[in-house]
Amino acid sequence: MAVIHRTTLTPTKLELLASWLPSRPWYRGGAGARGVEPVKAGGFRLDDPQGEVGIEFMVVTDSSGPHPVACLVPLTYRGAPLDGAEHALIGTAEHGVLGRRWVYDGCHDPVLADRLLALVEGRAEAQQQSVSGTPDPEITRSHTGGPCRPTGLTVTDDTEGTDLVLAQDTVLRLHRVLRPAPDGPLTLPGAATGHVAGPWSMPDGTRARGLFAVLHGPPQG
Repeated sequence: MAVIHRTTLTPTKLELLASWLPSRPWYRGGAGARGVEPVKAGGFRLDDPQGEVGIEFMVVTDSSGPHPVACLVPLTYRGAPLDGAEHALIGTAEHGVLGRRWVYDGCHDPVLADRLLALVEGRAEAQQQSVSGTPDPEITRSHTGGPCRPTGLTVTDDTEGTDLVLAQDTVLRLHRVLRPAPDGPLTLPGAATGHVAGPWSMPDGTRARGLFAVLHGPPQG
């Protein structure tokens, strides 16, 4: 179980993201007169069974462009650099309890990919973002396909999201640019075999809900 420490992080997560977000191909904001100012708007956590890696799925909103945009930013926090992931490093920060932390774009971290797949398949439970050991009932998931047997991790960004290719027949599609779903049951893309969805807060104070991730995997056997 991950323990949420009430302490400082310097620089803060949002300060790190302010300089990193504009480098992403899916980023829809703008530099603006004051620069990028992401605001935390929601999210959840997952537990690493080994207790070594912090895993957070943060939703941020950014109003620096012509229209407010909500983005999904999966993050992992490590006590030492992740070998071969220099390109995915967002930055380092000093944690008031744990010391130096290496903060990564979690899509490139195999621990996050493994735990997200476990969430979709019902083998893991989403945890509240800021409370230790407390499940988050607002995060929903489904799975109708067969079990995935990952063979590796290949990550590809595009202008809408990020594909995590886990095996020849299994892709986890992360929606980086979030769009509120219409009221009623969520509609999954054709051939999808699972999903994760959740809520976030818009800059005007309204609540939205939509897809965070969609699994395209082996059909149910």
